[in-house]
Amino acid sequence: MEHTVSTLRALPMIQVLQLAFTAMVAILFLQSSLDKLLNWKSEKEWLTGHFAKSILKGTVPLLLPILTVMELLAGACCALGLFFNLLGDGSSFDELGMLFGMIALLMLFLGQRLAKDYAGAASLVPYFLLTAAGWYALSF
Repeated sequence: MEHTVSTLRALPMIQVLQLAFTAMVAILFLQSSLDKLLNWKSEKEWLTGHFAKSILKGTVPLLLPILTVMELLAGACCALGLFFNLLGDGSSFDELGMLFGMIALLMLFLGQRLAKDYAGAASLVPYFLLTAAGWYALSF
């Protein structure tokens, strides 16, 4: 444990922040996409009901796979980026993961707004800020 703490202290603060953002976004989107994949039927049923009275009515079978792939790409790219950066081999996977994450969150946000679920849309804002700040932090 002592070695780990001293290793982290040796890293510049921006690198620790980059690793933290990347780990958080990897966890967020891997969990979300895997939950959709493992509970496909119930996710599809819930979303179909959620969008039943919106302009997105009938589009869930088309949009759910697109969203799931985008979330899986975001999580996997961040996980790969985290892995390579911990090894000291820089990569752009983490930046790509943040970009996919922002796109996925914008898709979710638009869906919630169109469904008039304003509280649901508002709950996505911190996640979007997380990915946007992570993407910015990775630019250093």
